[in-house]
Amino acid sequence: MQNVNFIKHLKGVFYQFSKDYRLNPTHISLYVALFQIWNNNRFLEEFYINREEVMRFSKIGSKSTYHKCIKELSHWKYIIYYPSHNPYKGSKIKMFKFETSTGQALVSINKHIQTNRNNKNINKLDQPKNEKEVVVFFEKEKWPIIEAQKFFNHYQGIGWKVGGKTKIVNWQATAKNWIIKAEEIKNKETQKSVSQNQDNLKTSKNKNYNEPL
Repeated sequence: MQNVNFIKHLKGVFYQFSKDYRLNPTHISLYVALFQIWNNNRFLEEFYINREEVMRFSKIGSKSTYHKCIKELSHWKYIIYYPSHNPYKGSKIKMFKFETSTGQALVSINKHIQTNRNNKNINKLDQPKNEKEVVVFFEKEKWPIIEAQKFFNHYQGIGWKVGGKTKIVNWQATAKNWIIKAEEIKNKETQKSVSQNQDNLKTSKNKNYNEPL
């Protein structure tokens, strides 16, 4: 059993929530439900949970959403989640203490969040910086500049969204798909041209060259 100050812990964890851009209301609702079950278990070092009970407490209606959020809370070091495939035993949870904003756990998580934020900025690939970056990419793939310009103008015009709806995550991957499709179109046009030339060389009638013109 751990010595946990109920008020200080909630104050500390909600302070952390306010700074963590990764969380959404479902994560917070799930954490509060787990905290309440932890409290009911007198703040044991580890305790078992029942998925239906946790979903009812947290008002989560989807099993996939529940599993996604609890795994993310574990990955982000708010809890440790030990999943179980035994319906009679239930999964096991370990909660971290958040009694002060200057505690070691908070410092560690803050550093982790800042690192992720920096990496996200460095590896931002939802759209290129400018047309020149696209041209350089297409040149590396040994494709003409005109194709790079067509790609850039097309997606620039629709806000870098696939089909004008879904936001692009990695423009370079989208560019490679563009190149693949362009290659397929080029091959089809070549095959069509060859086929037409072959048809033109064929005659469907037996011509009698003894007949006058």
